[in-house]
Amino acid sequence: MTAINSAIDYAIEDGIAVVTVDYPPVNAMSTPVMDGLHEAFSRATGDDAVKALVLICAGRTFIAGADLKSLSDPNNRPKTDWNEVQQMMTTTDKPLVAAIHGTALGGGMELAMFLSNRVAVPSAKFGLTEVKLGLIPGGGGTQLLPRLVGATAALDLMTTGDQIGTDKALAIGLIDAVVPEGELREGAIAFARQIVASGAPVKRISELEDKIAEDRKNPGLFEDYRKANAKRLKGRDAPEKVIQCVEGAVNAKAFFDGMKVEQKIFGTVLNSPQNKALMHNFFGERAAAKVKDVPADTPVIDIRQVGIIGAGTMGRGIALAFLNGGFAVTMFDTVPAALENAQKLMRSSYDGQLKRGQITPDKVDARLAKLTPAGDLAALADCDLVIEAVFEDMDLKKELFGKLDKIVKQGAILASNTSFLDINVMAASTARPEAVVGMHFFSPANIMKLLEVVRGDKTSKSVIATVMKLAGRIGKVPVLSGVCHGFIGNRMNRRRREAGEQLALEGAAPARIDAVLEAFGFPMGPFAMSDMAGLDVGWSRQPTGGTTAKELLCEAGRYGQKNGKGYYDYDDKRNRTPAPVAVEIFRKLAQQQGVAQREFSDEEIFEDLMFALVNEGAKILEEGIAQRSSDIDITWVNGYSFPAYRGGPMFWADELGLDKVLAGMERMETRYGPDFAPAPLLRKLVAEGRGFGSL
Repeated sequence: MTAINSAIDYAIEDGIAVVTVDYPPVNAMSTPVMDGLHEAFSRATGDDAVKALVLICAGRTFIAGADLKSLSDPNNRPKTDWNEVQQMMTTTDKPLVAAIHGTALGGGMELAMFLSNRVAVPSAKFGLTEVKLGLIPGGGGTQLLPRLVGATAALDLMTTGDQIGTDKALAIGLIDAVVPEGELREGAIAFARQIVASGAPVKRISELEDKIAEDRKNPGLFEDYRKANAKRLKGRDAPEKVIQCVEGAVNAKAFFDGMKVEQKIFGTVLNSPQNKALMHNFFGERAAAKVKDVPADTPVIDIRQVGIIGAGTMGRGIALAFLNGGFAVTMFDTVPAALENAQKLMRSSYDGQLKRGQITPDKVDARLAKLTPAGDLAALADCDLVIEAVFEDMDLKKELFGKLDKIVKQGAILASNTSFLDINVMAASTARPEAVVGMHFFSPANIMKLLEVVRGDKTSKSVIATVMKLAGRIGKVPVLSGVCHGFIGNRMNRRRREAGEQLALEGAAPARIDAVLEAFGFPMGPFAMSDMAGLDVGWSRQPTGGTTAKELLCEAGRYGQKNGKGYYDYDDKRNRTPAPVAVEIFRKLAQQQGVAQREFSDEEIFEDLMFALVNEGAKILEEGIAQRSSDIDITWVNGYSFPAYRGGPMFWADELGLDKVLAGMERMETRYGPDFAPAPLLRKLVAEGRGFGSL
């Protein structure tokens, strides 16, 4: 084997050229990879002694996408003309076989599709994930994939950006064969030899016509796809551009005509506002996992057995998240019926995944076999991590932590799923405050990606390092928060809700306020969100004489979705219609408080809600509750459904201009009082002409 450059090795085995990409950590498409592949393909296609080529990768994965930082460096551009490489791959008479393990994503998957054949091990994953960055496949993916799998399957893969496994890839025609784990090199070489021995013409993917010929017979295919997926595609530019490219592939007279369409459309999304926002989130998620004062080599605690206290909605969701991550889980509850019901609902959750083909029966059985129900706290004694998910009552939590301190082994982590209570107070109920941390999951906990990791005053660095790393093992995006009421997300959400209530008091209907945010891209506004959470959460159930709309609604027996009436009225399928009673309650409150009602424009409503949100984020930053502004964005994108293609509230504010936010907050302070005073940090940044991203 000889090294072509630092990333590519080249060897010939009995007439088969074996090209190995070795560019840790994920063999990303980069300057050395692209230049090395160009030389390797040139050697193999120009050497009469070479009958076929196998492309394989060293390390843990096939080419897992592009090295974005490397390729964006103007001083480090590839010398290779990649169009020349593509021409070489599509015109050679020699079989070219991609041998895939790990993940073949983005540019790696596109490269594999240019090769005549693809083989993979059973554990491999495949995907064209560019839409998640506001981009489209720009290396031929939109033209090659429809030829392999048909337009509809291609659109599903590219407009979602989701990954698929080997079974599905084989079923739809994306790959040609599966070889056993650990035998990829041998299997791929044997596959290449079989093709050579058969004497069959080389399969050029760029010339395949059968799938797209069928698609041409359905002139309504693309409009039908847009209509069927309108809700999923709403507001996002890149998926629509993908559809246009695939349309071009189906209708183009020749492959490289379609490639020109793809390249032109790619230019319209590269560096677009949505691309910039989604790239911000991409790097923001990676930054969020790093804690500034916790070194990367900080020792972590070995977590194998996890205890969950509470078998309600949150408890069973957290339990599912850990079971899915491969952990053994002991679930405690004092009510046997609650434990039994939780197990039934967890089984039902897996049954749904089985029906959708997302999991196999043996995996369901294996996961549920690791669940142990318990009615005695002593069952948690040997757990490495215990998470309480009981009612938001501080006295209850203090008592519980005191008990856990005496039961659970030393060295274990004691965590609370509280969404707003003080972690330090809970920690003080134990003799090991350094072991206590907040782990705030979002409902449904087995699905929502965000995990707010709340650091108490005495929480050890080892505990923080462990939980931040653990989040990735259960499919969560961790964001570190300091201690304050509501932490990052709920504290900001509360301020936005208060701004909404002020608007409603002054005459803007709750449904109108929600609609303004939904037009921006939120799935729901503050009033619909309150209905979903339950208006009676935190309500004392004591008559108040009506000081807030929420209290008056609860006193009227309107608790939200749970009983079909709140700010909205709900039918049996939870479809909502605006409730006149909610508008009337705000009107009466305004009358009692001497607040004049008026008409609002959508712009006024939008600015009040968004500026209040951003301003509270600025306060959180200056107090050190959040490490960085992108952490706030990641919190809101992953926990509160802020439209990802807008980048998060702080990124959005920077793009808008902080001077506009400051002017809006000054107006709100005049109208609503000191709770809406501009944050000192906001004033400082405007005065210095900087944005949150500069911090």
